Amino acid sequence: MYQRSNGCQRFATLFQRARNAVSPAANHIGPRVPPAVGAGTLPWPAHDTVGASRPAAAPTGGPGDEHAAGRRTRPATNTAGRRTRPGGKGPGDEEGTVRPAHTLHAAQSHAGWDRDLAPELEVAPGTTIALETHDASGGQLAPGNDAEALTTLDFGRVNPTTGPVRIDGAQPGDALAVRIEALEPTGWGWTANIPGFGLLADDFPEPALRHWDLTGGSSAAFGDAARVPLRPFPGTLGVAPAEPGPHSVIPPRRVGGNMDTRDLVAGTTVWLPVEVEGALFSLGDTHAAQGDGEVCGTAIESPMTVTVTLDVVRGDAPHAPVFETTRSQRDGEDRDGVLATTGVGPDLFEGAKEAVRAMIELLGRRHGLEPVDAYLLCSVVADLRISEIVDQPNYVVTCAFPRAVLT
Repeated sequence: MYQRSNGCQRFATLFQRARNAVSPAANHIGPRVPPAVGAGTLPWPAHDTVGASRPAAAPTGGPGDEHAAGRRTRPATNTAGRRTRPGGKGPGDEEGTVRPAHTLHAAQSHAGWDRDLAPELEVAPGTTIALETHDASGGQLAPGNDAEALTTLDFGRVNPTTGPVRIDGAQPGDALAVRIEALEPTGWGWTANIPGFGLLADDFPEPALRHWDLTGGSSAAFGDAARVPLRPFPGTLGVAPAEPGPHSVIPPRRVGGNMDTRDLVAGTTVWLPVEVEGALFSLGDTHAAQGDGEVCGTAIESPMTVTVTLDVVRGDAPHAPVFETTRSQRDGEDRDGVLATTGVGPDLFEGAKEAVRAMIELLGRRHGLEPVDAYLLCSVVADLRISEIVDQPNYVVTCAFPRAVLT
C-alpha cells in the first residue's frame, strides 16, 4: 500500500476545505420539515398530483409573454416544439421523449445549495424543461488536458448544478416528482483519479486522467482493453434544504443532491421531499456511465442536456429520495456473466476496499491492465454490492465486473 504523499495530502486538504466551506448544518441528513400525513405511502402519487401526468402544453406566446407552462425569471430559451435530439434516438433517450417548453443554459448554474438563491426559471407543475450542464469540473477540464490539469483544479467550482427552478405551488411537505425524459451527452467525457479522493486514495496518490470519445453510439472505448456501454444519468439532482445556506454540493442529503445513483436514467421518476416554497430544483454532475459505488470518485464525466418533467404531489414528501425505473439496470451488459471479487470482514467500508483491490489485481493479471487503469475502469463499470449483512460479525461486499465489456 502506498503512503499518502505530501502532494496527495495537499489535494485532500483543498478538497476538504471546499467541502466544509459551508454552514455548520451543511452535511445534514436528517429530515427538514415535519412529515406530512400520509408521507411515505409509496408508490406515488398517493395523493393529488398537481400537474398533468404528462407535460403541460408548451407556451405559444412571444419571448416576453407569461404562460401557465413557465415564467422566466431570468433569460431562458423557449424551446417549445424543438426536438430534444435531432437525428434520432440516442443512448440517453427514452421512447416517446417529450419536447421541453424551456431550456436553461449551463451558464445559469450555481455551486452549492441555498434556499435564498433567485430562481432562473419558474414553471407550472407538469412542465417539461431542458437543462444544459457543465461537466463535474465546472468547465476546468477540456479535451487534450493531461493529468497535470488536475493539480490546478479549483474545488470551489466542482459539481455545479443548473437552476434553480421554482415550481408554482410546491410547498414544504409535498413531493417533487422528477421524470427524466432524455439525456444528450456532448461527445466528450473524462474519468480521473484525483489524489486524496476516492475509495483507494491511499493506494493511488498520483493524478491520472482518461479522456473518452462519446461519439461512437451506445458505447465508448477504453483503449484496447474494454468497451463501456453508455447509460447517461445526472449524478446530482435535488431541491433546496430548509436551513439557511450555502450548503456544500458534495455530500448527498435527504433532499437529493450528489447521489451518484446510476439508475436515474431516461424513463426513471424520482420523488424528492420539498422543504422550501417552490422547491427550487437544480441538476448537474452528469455522467455518461458509472458503476455502482463510483469507486475512484469520478465516472465518465460529461456535459449534457437533460430533459425532465417536473410535477408536484401534495402532502406526500418521502423521508429521502425515492425512485422508480422502467428499464433493466444492466440492459444485457452482464449477458456473459461477471468477474467478481469479495471483501469479508466486520467493516463494510474496509470490505469494499478489499473487494476493489482484488478486482484491480485480477484485471491486471488476466487482462494486462495497469493498476490505475483498472481502478478507473472499475469506477465506470463495476458494481459494489452488499452481498451479506446478517451473519455477524463479518459481512460480504462483492465487486462485480461485467465480462462483456472486456475486449
